[in-house]
Amino acid sequence: MQTFKISTEVCFGGDALEALGRIRAENAVIFTDGFMAKSGGADRVAAYMKQCKTIHVFSKTQPDPPVEMVAEALRFLLDVQVDAVVALGGGSAIDAAKATVLIARQQTGREIPLIAVPTTSGTGSEVTSFAVITDREKGVKYPLVSDSLLPEVAILSAELVKSVPPAITADTGFDVITHALEAYISTGANDYSDALAEKSLELAFAYLPRAYRDGGDMEAREKMHTASCLAGMAFNAVSLGVNHGIAHTIGANFHIPHGRANAMVLGEVMAFNAGIEDGHVSLATEKLANIARRIGLDVFSAKGGAAALVRKIRQMQRELGIPASLTACGVTEEAYQKALPHMIESAKNDACTATNPRPVTDEDIKRILSRVK
Repeated sequence: MQTFKISTEVCFGGDALEALGRIRAENAVIFTDGFMAKSGGADRVAAYMKQCKTIHVFSKTQPDPPVEMVAEALRFLLDVQVDAVVALGGGSAIDAAKATVLIARQQTGREIPLIAVPTTSGTGSEVTSFAVITDREKGVKYPLVSDSLLPEVAILSAELVKSVPPAITADTGFDVITHALEAYISTGANDYSDALAEKSLELAFAYLPRAYRDGGDMEAREKMHTASCLAGMAFNAVSLGVNHGIAHTIGANFHIPHGRANAMVLGEVMAFNAGIEDGHVSLATEKLANIARRIGLDVFSAKGGAAALVRKIRQMQRELGIPASLTACGVTEEAYQKALPHMIESAKNDACTATNPRPVTDEDIKRILSRVK
C-alpha cells in the first residue's frame, strides 16, 4: 500500500501575508537571518501579526545551518517561552526553524505552531518534512526526516522574492528543477507525485529565465514560488536521488550554495540516470523524455528526448551564469583530491541517494564529480 498526504495549508496570492493575522500567541518568535532583520523584512511580517502580544526576533540563522546555531536558537526559544514561530527566509532559515521547533516541542511538551514564509523560490522547505543540518567539523550534512517537521501553514508572497538578486534566483530556481526531476524519476514516484512534479517543471522551465532577467516580473516570481512549492510537495512524498546526495557533500565540504551545487551536477546525473552514454534505457529515460516533450523540445525517442532535456539543462546553466566547475567556485585540485574519498562515501550513504532510479557505485559518483571538477 502507498499513501499520499499533504497536510500543510498553503496561502498564496497578492494578499497572502494577511494570513499572519490569524496567529494568536503570547510570545511569538520571528525566526530569520540578519539581513531580513536589518532590511525591515522582519518588521514587515511583524506588522501583520496583530493578535500576538509579544513578538521576539531571532536573527542568527546562517546558510547551511550548523548544529551549534540550532542549539543557540533552542536556548532563545526556551528563554522567551515561545508559543508560535514564524520562519522567514530561504531554505536554511526555514530548515533551522523546523529543527529547532521540533526539539523545543519535545523539551517543553507544548504544541508550538510553525508558520513558514519563504523569501526564495527554491527549497520547498515550507511544505516538506525534511530539514538539513550541517556538522561543519565533520564536513557532513544531515537530512532530518519527520512529519513533525512539517509547518502547519506556508505563506507564499511573491512580493518577498522580487528583490532576490539574479545569481540567487538562478541557484534557487535550479534547486526547484532538481527537486522536481528527482522526485519524478524517484523509485517511490507515483501518479500523485508525478502530477506535481510535471507542473512544477513546466512552470520552472518557462518562468525561471524570466525571473532571472527581470526580478520585477511579478508573474514570473509568483509562478516560480508556485513551482518551488509543488516540487516540495512532490519530493516530500517520494524523496529524491543521488543528485542531492552529491550536492549535499559538495556543499558541506566546499561551502557552495545548495542550489548551485545541485545545478552544477544536474546534467551529469540526469545523463547517467537516462543511460545516455551507456545505453541503459529505463523508465527514468522515458520519463525524462516526457518532460522534454512537455516543455516543448523535439522528441523522437526516449533516449533522444532525455538527451534533449540534458542539453536544455546545460543551456540554461550557461544562460543563467551557473559555474561550470568546482574550480570556477574556487576549489583547488588539492582540496578536491583531499575531500574526494569522503565525498564519495558521503554521497553514496546519503538518505536521498536511496531512491535514485539507477543504482550508483563509488566509480559512478567519482565519474560524475570528475566531470564538474
